[in-house]
Amino acid sequence: MQKYIEDIEMTVLEEVARKMAAAAKTAPKASGVDDIMIAIVTGEEKDRIADKMMELGIQYDEEFIRRDADQLRGCKIAVLFGLKETPFGLPNCSFCGFKNCAYMKNAGGQCALGITDLGIAIGSAASIAADNRIDNRVMYSIGKALSELNDVFPESAHVCYGIPLSISSKSIFFDRGPGAVLR
Repeated sequence: MQKYIEDIEMTVLEEVARKMAAAAKTAPKASGVDDIMIAIVTGEEKDRIADKMMELGIQYDEEFIRRDADQLRGCKIAVLFGLKETPFGLPNCSFCGFKNCAYMKNAGGQCALGITDLGIAIGSAASIAADNRIDNRVMYSIGKALSELNDVFPESAHVCYGIPLSISSKSIFFDRGPGAVLR
């Protein structure tokens, strides 16, 4: 039997995406509290997020969001990350900039410990993609669409990110300036 990269590409991407999810799950968390939600999307669900990104890019007149929407659409799979809106509960922390968790929650803020944990988890996941030589890019713009859609994760998430994955002869994420062309 003979297989070509085109025959196994999706299998490889799915395997790496699962490893990325595992790496994010096992990344260190403050006091072992895990408030990070992780999902893997393909097909229509992925394209629905790209549609929302394009809508936001037009609404905000932000070329980079429209570019990222095109790049997500050009990928077969993406790993998504969302942070539950749960205060950590330390009475005298104030790392978030508020006096305590109650003030932060009332103001609509986000726990600094949770955001730190999310960043570590995303970095751990992105390193798995890089270690497997899979082109990837951490995108805030995917997260913005996720927070607007608010139905991808089982709980509400205001802080979200996404990492689309691609296998191509030249990374589709490399030329990111104005007029970048997808191939």
